[in-house]
Amino acid sequence: MKVAVAGCCHGALDKMYETLELLQRRHNVRPDLLLCCGDFQAVRNEADLRCMAVPAKYRHMQTFYRYYSGEKKAPVLTVFIGGNHEASNHLQELPYGGWVAPNIYYLGYAGVVRFRGLRIGGISGIFKSHDYRKGHFECPPYNQQTIRSAYHVRNIEVFKLKQLKRPIDIFMSHDWPRSIYHYGNKKQLLKMKSFFRQEVESNTLGSPAASELLQHLKPTYWFSAHLHVKFAAFMQHQANSKEELPKATKFLALDKCLPHRDFLQIIDIEHDPSAGDSLEYDAEWIAVLKATNSLVNVTQSSWNMPENNGLHAKWDYSATEEAIKEVLEELNHNLKIPCNFTLTAACYDPSKPQKQVVPVHTINPQTTEFCAQFGLTDINDRIQQAKEEGSVRGECEDEEEEEEMDSTGSAEEPSEYNTDNSGLSSINPDEIMLDEEGGDEDLSTCSVDPSPDHPPEFSASFSDIRIMPDSMAVSSDDTMDSTNEELEKSGVSKLVEEKSLNERPLKRISGDENGNSGIKIKRRNQAIYAAEDEDKTE
Repeated sequence: MKVAVAGCCHGALDKMYETLELLQRRHNVRPDLLLCCGDFQAVRNEADLRCMAVPAKYRHMQTFYRYYSGEKKAPVLTVFIGGNHEASNHLQELPYGGWVAPNIYYLGYAGVVRFRGLRIGGISGIFKSHDYRKGHFECPPYNQQTIRSAYHVRNIEVFKLKQLKRPIDIFMSHDWPRSIYHYGNKKQLLKMKSFFRQEVESNTLGSPAASELLQHLKPTYWFSAHLHVKFAAFMQHQANSKEELPKATKFLALDKCLPHRDFLQIIDIEHDPSAGDSLEYDAEWIAVLKATNSLVNVTQSSWNMPENNGLHAKWDYSATEEAIKEVLEELNHNLKIPCNFTLTAACYDPSKPQKQVVPVHTINPQTTEFCAQFGLTDINDRIQQAKEEGSVRGECEDEEEEEEMDSTGSAEEPSEYNTDNSGLSSINPDEIMLDEEGGDEDLSTCSVDPSPDHPPEFSASFSDIRIMPDSMAVSSDDTMDSTNEELEKSGVSKLVEEKSLNERPLKRISGDENGNSGIKIKRRNQAIYAAEDEDKTE
């Protein structure tokens, strides 16, 4: 089975799907599935734009709304996770996952599904230690804090995923697992992105939560995006026991979706030929959701998940074979995810702009149906209840909830991760980057509204599929020999390559506000879109 993997889409769905169609026309390669590793930007209207954490001048509609309205339909089944540049109000409607448009499925805060026998999992958002132990309390209209905290990974999602015991074939995260760069061509990575050096050398680049999941799940493939650079690695896992067979993970980070970038990867993966073509629920994941339902928290209180430390009556929430069997019986062994996409907001109309529309908190019928079917808590319904009871932004102080939290987790326990974010200061607080480096110089393309005056010129932008270049070969000591062979065996061998242009690098910024020489640091959620202004002033 051919699986296409894309990095940060940034709302450019037309561009992404047209690239796949070009691939089929030129090379007779038709992917069966498309995976997107975050920054999908499922923006339906102007209200959604206001819920996206980017500067106002970079809030452009892009093309998702055409798929939401039914004007267009995704030509291939698309499964994606959330990143840190999303219409958070839209994705929040589907905490357990669901259809954002026909044939486009969101995995939720965390989720596992099946397609043609493959188990595909993912976790949305990025890691920030100061929000990691909070509940999902945010709801629109967001303020300056919650518009960002809404996409920060929470410990409950990591805890749920760590309950899985059965093998995972593919896993997606937006930010990279911390330390993965030690298993790839680190020298080449630092050559392309030299401002990563401090974080790489101090081992603070990436998400410790994702790293923990990588060590636990040991998936065959792990795909990420976020840092806007292509990078491959091969990680051999240690067996937990003599009986356990050795496992390895092929890691691949994708570039952003832009002309003249290698943003798309085609991978051949073995699948079950007897399995159907429908996206399916994963019975073990559903059983884990049912088992952990009592842990749902919609408050800002920080607390750790249960663990075997003498403070909790229960800490193992993994699914038993009996619980998995019960899920299968509930579904009559029909795991097909219903195609129950529903419009929950007005769609953008270019002829009738609505710039003053205010985002509202919406309960999606898909989530209501899912929760009713499996006996789960609708997180958004719980937030609404808390607001009606007079709490602010979900800070419910209901005594029964407090008693429930006391029996499962504790706000007084120390965090499992160091809350000092200083080591992440140049990469991960939404995110910060140095303007010195090139590599983001043409990102302004992503913020151009679709227009008849700017038709895509894909025939001039894309060249042939090619074998993975030497720069993508990986090993722990920056040599190319041993792991290149492993990657060739894995099927990670074909790329959609785009012709390079004579691009101007971003300007070096010298001198701080006090007149001292140095490099200016800018927030990534502004800097990744700032290339357009840089070019205009040059």
